[in-house]
Amino acid sequence: MKTAELAALPTALAAPDFKSIEPHLIALDKHLILRTFIDGYSLSEADTNIWVTIRSNKVANAFLKRGALPNLGRWFTYIEQSHPEIQEEIKAKDEAERARKAGLSKAGASYNMALQDVEKGVVTRFPPEPSGYLHIGHLKAAMLNDYFAHELYKGTLLLRFDDTNPSKEKQEYEDSIIEDLKLVGIKPDKTSYTSDHLEVLYQYCIRMIKEGHAYADDTDQDTMRDERMKGIASKNRNKSVEENLAIFEEMKAGSEIGLKNAIRAKMSVDNPNKAMRDPVIYRCNLLPHHRTGETWKMYPTYDFACPIVDSLEGVTHALRTTEYTDRNPQYQWFLDTLKLRQVHMWDFARMNFIRTVLSKRKLTKLVDAGIVWGWDDPRMPTIRGVRRHGMTLGALRDFILKQGPSRNIVTMDWTNFWASNKKEIDPIAPRHTAVDTKDTVKATITNGPAEAHTEDKFKIPKAGDAGGKKKVGYSKHLILDQEDVKLFKQDEEITLMNWGNAIVRKIIGSNPITDIGLELHLEGDVKKTEKKVTWLSTGPAELIPAEVWEFDHLFTKDKLEEEDNWEDFVNNESSSKTIQLCDANVADLKEDDIIQLERKGYFRVDKPAGDGKPLVLFGIPTGKTK
Repeated sequence: MKTAELAALPTALAAPDFKSIEPHLIALDKHLILRTFIDGYSLSEADTNIWVTIRSNKVANAFLKRGALPNLGRWFTYIEQSHPEIQEEIKAKDEAERARKAGLSKAGASYNMALQDVEKGVVTRFPPEPSGYLHIGHLKAAMLNDYFAHELYKGTLLLRFDDTNPSKEKQEYEDSIIEDLKLVGIKPDKTSYTSDHLEVLYQYCIRMIKEGHAYADDTDQDTMRDERMKGIASKNRNKSVEENLAIFEEMKAGSEIGLKNAIRAKMSVDNPNKAMRDPVIYRCNLLPHHRTGETWKMYPTYDFACPIVDSLEGVTHALRTTEYTDRNPQYQWFLDTLKLRQVHMWDFARMNFIRTVLSKRKLTKLVDAGIVWGWDDPRMPTIRGVRRHGMTLGALRDFILKQGPSRNIVTMDWTNFWASNKKEIDPIAPRHTAVDTKDTVKATITNGPAEAHTEDKFKIPKAGDAGGKKKVGYSKHLILDQEDVKLFKQDEEITLMNWGNAIVRKIIGSNPITDIGLELHLEGDVKKTEKKVTWLSTGPAELIPAEVWEFDHLFTKDKLEEEDNWEDFVNNESSSKTIQLCDANVADLKEDDIIQLERKGYFRVDKPAGDGKPLVLFGIPTGKTK
């Protein structure tokens, strides 16, 4: 074989198709009949490149092991045994692949997608619009882009704010998005703004008009929508280039004529995919932009700007939710029409939960109408909301990564979401005790301790010393929950948790019961009692009052349909508050601490006790249905 033929072999042998590489393998076997090396009398660049190519190609490697090409097999084995130095690159690739597969296994979902051209590098992007706080649907998109860029392919993640609608966008939202991504451990390699590209996008629109691919249209919105649905061409579709350019400049100036017009891409009038029916790509907006001020009076739509900016910023793989599937041909049309660098697209299913809306428009209305306390309300599906509700970052990341990049659209129950969180918090949540102040029952122990005292107990029994200790008060005078005591019977033996058994000797009052008399029976078997109750001693330490909040779903219907007026299904009783007295140890709790109130559930500290104000606790769901 000639030198030029040998130089071309690595490329030819890299193909994964056996039929295309077989003739080259046979020719190489014939070339090696009387040769130790491919080119010359020592290891050459040709030997190295061809050996690495064959070793890297599973099809070629498997065929070689069958022994059908003895000369090539002899050469391959000799190079492998006598020149281990050229195998370093192969080993590195093998280790990277093993690490990638381990990452897939750990994630718990199938990430083994056939993304194209990953060997050329992977650049993904997360393009939020700064028009609200991030919710868990956004977080899935952000985490998948981060996972593919940083974990699977060691590529680059871009954060790009799609800030082309001054009517909705605020600096507050932009700041919150940056903070929330940082909170969940997502670190973009670069941050940019679509508004950075407004001049470039303006020039691309001029080019489209000049090339006959876009036109100005003053058709009113309702008529335009009706014509698009019916496949009727706009009366303005065949305006001259000169007229379209003149109107575009009027739009840029924000004039009266400009405000009546929009620019539409000239794709199709009656394509079965309605997304392809001459979509609007530029519209006027006179409101000041939070970054560019009043420089621009018109802005590109997301559908126009996204493919262009993706291509210009070097994005290789655009991961989008399946709601964009119908608009993928539109994305591709812009790339092809403007002759831009191609970007691969992959769709994944968005996250949907029962009794929940993830539309930013609807979430904004919940906030503005005062139905919730704000974007970080524990009932909101925002990152801040679920965090304030007690979801840990570790459980949040694991849950979302386990959903994977599947295209299957499902509406999930919240039970799995919160059950994954319980596994994280149960081993680390200190145990405390609380008694509801409503109809609290006073208990007197006739044979109780002569003096009130405290004893050291483990905060987390299973953790022992590692979990720390707390002081538990003991005395003759206790308080118990009305809900527990109203089930007691005269002379019944019960268990006072973390103390021992006691016999109910006296019950005073009914509905509500006000007082009971108890007689300690510490030698009794706690395994044989039916009722095991929590309690608090009224001394020696002072008990701490707490506002204890529990939250329910914001909506009463599992799945809201398109035709539903979602405001009719708002749950007006989605939060409830009780006042409870807690053991004195809770005075040391800080904001965001997670505890367990025994027999009552897990809680996150929203506000610590102090300055005469009560402790505020938010109940954390555990995934169990009530």
